[in-house]
Amino acid sequence: MSDIAIDNLSVVFPDGTVGLDEVSLTVNSGEFVALVGPSGSGKTTLLRSVAGFIEPSSGSIALDGTDVSSTPPEKRDMGMVFQQHAVWPHMSVAQNVAYPLQRRGVGKQEQRQRVEATLEQVGLAGYGKRRPSTLSGGQRQRVALARAIVSTPKVLLLDEALSALDEPLRDSLRRELVTLTRESDLTTVHVTHDRKEAIAIADRIALLRDGQLEQFDTPHTIVTRPATPWVASFIADATLLDGRVDRGQVITEDPAFAWDLSEVEVIGEPTPQVRVAVLPEAVTVDSEPGPQSRRGEITSVLFEVTGYSVSVQVGSVVFRARTSTAMRPEVGQAVAVSIARPLVYPM
Repeated sequence: MSDIAIDNLSVVFPDGTVGLDEVSLTVNSGEFVALVGPSGSGKTTLLRSVAGFIEPSSGSIALDGTDVSSTPPEKRDMGMVFQQHAVWPHMSVAQNVAYPLQRRGVGKQEQRQRVEATLEQVGLAGYGKRRPSTLSGGQRQRVALARAIVSTPKVLLLDEALSALDEPLRDSLRRELVTLTRESDLTTVHVTHDRKEAIAIADRIALLRDGQLEQFDTPHTIVTRPATPWVASFIADATLLDGRVDRGQVITEDPAFAWDLSEVEVIGEPTPQVRVAVLPEAVTVDSEPGPQSRRGEITSVLFEVTGYSVSVQVGSVVFRARTSTAMRPEVGQAVAVSIARPLVYPM
């Protein structure tokens, strides 16, 4: 068990590009943290800085209270799994997994014992003599995972480690990974571009944008109470509207969308100019109009097993919403739309 403390970490590349801009966060011992953000947000830069592959321009990285900012990667006692499994084809499975132990000078008998135990841990018992070419993609990624944890590292780092796998294999390995890290109480940092994956498996999510940390919190808090309008839009598909506070009401750029202050959720202190975020969960779509509803038209429909994800246009504004399987919405269908308790942010 180990904790990671990142303090005011900045990375500026030689061409002047800012990779990270004073990022601070602490990953608690045994915690599973996901780094999420759009391309170029800094999530991979942050992970590789923690691993030691990128040297910070300023700030510090501490492992168990010891500053490791200038410590070489091989001396940080961290295991890492990349998107491409990078299993050596000329070695057997057991030889691949044993490689970190050989580098540390571990005796052959102990190597065999630890390799066998680790292969069993990742679901590959009995595969030691096989060549990687005889394995499936998921099995090769399990070999890479076994190699990363065989030497009992303090921290496990995952760089898009599941993204190259097909569903449902990806889902299966995702579940196994969570179980493995929980049982081992292994501190884990996982970079992913998949929002649903981060929400499903992480204890906390760090959302990065343009090298800065937008929010670091539990999945439930990030989804239900995003810290900024951008987080609401990126992680929860919220529709954003400019608005103003006038005589106890929040009035948006489309005057048809207005609410009393008692009918909204204000994040922070209200200001004269505000940003309104309407989460999909705040939008109700019905076949029949109600007292507070407005006429809308469905513009897109996606089936999501337990219901439908729809886009619905009301006037000039398009909202994202979810319906039950009982409704069976169709593109072009006229519906009644009502919105309850949107989020309001100071501009």
